[in-house]
Amino acid sequence: MEIEVRVNGTDERLQECTIDALVAGKGLVAASLVVEYNGRIVKQVDWSQVMLGQGDVLELLNFVGGG
Repeated sequence: MEIEVRVNGTDERLQECTIDALVAGKGLVAASLVVEYNGRIVKQVDWSQVMLGQGDVLELLNFVGGG
């Protein structure tokens, strides 16, 4: 089933999937990523349990070290 979600402020159409499948599909490194899903932070261990649905809003935040 195709759904529309907002990822980092951009509307995207994709097949219904979990957060971990979305992250993998985008080629992102999960170890340095924080996901906010509909206004709340989701722990990485729970990503495979959260099925995305129509109208969901996600922020994918990638942390980088520096000095």
